[in-house]
Amino acid sequence: MTEKIRKVRKAVLPVAGLGTRFLPATKAMPKEMLPVVDKPLIQYAVEECAASGIEHIIFVTGRRKSAIEDHFDRAPELESFLDERGKPEQARMVREISNGLRFSYTRQSEALGLGHAVLCAAELVGDEPFAVLLGDVIMEGAIPATRELVEIYEATGAGAIHVERVPRERVHLYGIVDVAPDQPRHPRWGDRLLAVRNLVEKPAADKAPSNLGVTGRYVLPPEIFGYLAETKPGTGGEIQLTDALCRLAKENKLFACIYEGKTYDAGDKLGFLEATVEIALKDPKLGAGFRAYLRGLKL
Repeated sequence: MTEKIRKVRKAVLPVAGLGTRFLPATKAMPKEMLPVVDKPLIQYAVEECAASGIEHIIFVTGRRKSAIEDHFDRAPELESFLDERGKPEQARMVREISNGLRFSYTRQSEALGLGHAVLCAAELVGDEPFAVLLGDVIMEGAIPATRELVEIYEATGAGAIHVERVPRERVHLYGIVDVAPDQPRHPRWGDRLLAVRNLVEKPAADKAPSNLGVTGRYVLPPEIFGYLAETKPGTGGEIQLTDALCRLAKENKLFACIYEGKTYDAGDKLGFLEATVEIALKDPKLGAGFRAYLRGLKL
């Protein structure tokens, strides 16, 4: 690693959204705390961070999000209660929720877009590279998604994002990348690693430059904060992260890696149900019984 390429130690998790797609369940509960099998949705992203070498997580929160802070805080009374009741395994599980990570919290006072949420973390991140994880996206693969992007950043010194191939009829739901043609295969990531020329936010199918949609995992250099500060608000007065990523791309400082694992968009009701079912089926304790139950359904 060269002197200029610093270790990625921090991750920003924007969690200030209102979760309107899950009303009324999210009227009083943060969407990120909805359970997927036996863990809140946000815990999957935090566990991915821990498995990726991240040391410090910065939550960009809003009103009514104190449950997230409570979840990752110590709970000595609960731990003692479980130990005293002869439930050491549950006590250990509660103790290890934070995974030894450091947590910080900052407020996004207004819902002004993902780019604005990331910019809110600038002071806590400082002048170093960092990851961004969308907390309502669960990514499962042989290698933790964020770790792969960290390794790409540390190998190239450029920003890195994960993308996946999406059906043409769904490209209008994604940020879509325009990649440089006829690229040489990377010796480590092969033809999965692509230089990004541009990004288009939610294009019509006939205007999309590709079918490679951004998944919700990013590793970015600190100069992205300067680009975000200069980005003018777009539709709805929001500052889009995509606009700042375009600046990186135009300077040949952004790679897209085609993700090889499974992505669940659990911020969508159908995606949330798919994640719950498929993760439950993989659970060593629940899987067999749940599979038998599903097979017995008469639909």
